[in-house]
Amino acid sequence: MKKSLIIAFILILGFSHTEAQQFYKEENGKISLTQQGASHLASLPLKCIDKEFPFKPGYVISDTTFTSPKKIHPAFCGCYDWHSCVHGHWLLVALLKQYPQMPEADSILKKLERHLSAENIRTELALFRGDNLVFERPYGWGWILQLQNELLTWNTPTGKELSRNLNPLARFIANEWTGFLNKLQYPVREPEHFNLAFSMCQSWDYAITVKDTALQNSIKKSAVRFYLNDLNCPTAYEPGGFDFLSPCLEEADLMQRIMPVKEFNSWLVKFMPELYTNPAALFKVGEVSDPTDGKLVHLYGLNFNRAWCLYDIADKMPEEKRTQVRDLALKHFKYSLPHVVSGAYEGEHWLATYVVLALRSID
Repeated sequence: MKKSLIIAFILILGFSHTEAQQFYKEENGKISLTQQGASHLASLPLKCIDKEFPFKPGYVISDTTFTSPKKIHPAFCGCYDWHSCVHGHWLLVALLKQYPQMPEADSILKKLERHLSAENIRTELALFRGDNLVFERPYGWGWILQLQNELLTWNTPTGKELSRNLNPLARFIANEWTGFLNKLQYPVREPEHFNLAFSMCQSWDYAITVKDTALQNSIKKSAVRFYLNDLNCPTAYEPGGFDFLSPCLEEADLMQRIMPVKEFNSWLVKFMPELYTNPAALFKVGEVSDPTDGKLVHLYGLNFNRAWCLYDIADKMPEEKRTQVRDLALKHFKYSLPHVVSGAYEGEHWLATYVVLALRSID
């Protein structure tokens, strides 16, 4: 497994084995990025978080006061759309926390401090009122809470200041989540931004950190209501042509968070029985024919998403069942990793985030 991960990193830009060693390290049986590798991934959001255009808005324009995206979104304008810019900031925080001496540290800190100012967050929060109460629900909601979770666990003066700045927006969204889930009658199982389970996972992590019991209870009750009686998830229907999230695996990843291990396995064996008997037959790697097509490139993200979900799920399975599930995860991870820095903006503006999410689980 370790050799396979090393090969995967070598593939990122076609480095020789010797050259590639500066981008990762193997220590105590684990693979992790070095500062150089972190710099390499950080360069992607650094290229786009101040890039105002192209920009894809996702809100209602109700009067003639519409102005430039930067004025509406002083914090989260770049990287093509709002949610990608939010998780681009998450990626920079996550990398800087782990590699505080990386050469880009000063540049990252200045951008974070400039973007995540209290004034800018107040402006961002204003958009969620009036005609845009459902702006970026649920994907962007989950990412705001995941960004706040990352800031709250960054025990530095900057982390504390920025989490204070972001807190009004995070608390507003957490409250909206609770109300939304309480009135939602049916789950949303689609494989893109509206997938409910993915954003519930991210929001659950935040709720645990801040001890938001109202949000925890709302997520847990909704997950039980929506998913507890599900059987034989139709994995044969995956992937679709535009998928970047696996509905079946995201559902399982959520349930492994909220259920005790024994109960989770009892549920999982009914929901995805072949994961215990022949996991390799469940999911085929999502292949991309044109990495410059903004929708087709989603499948690179799907492979990373499957990788982290499979690793998370395997950790809760019986020991003797884990290896094959992790091997399947690694196969997906290895396919997409070389394409993260393909040079195509359609993928570069968001895929590095999914690499780090996958690496956290794999590590």
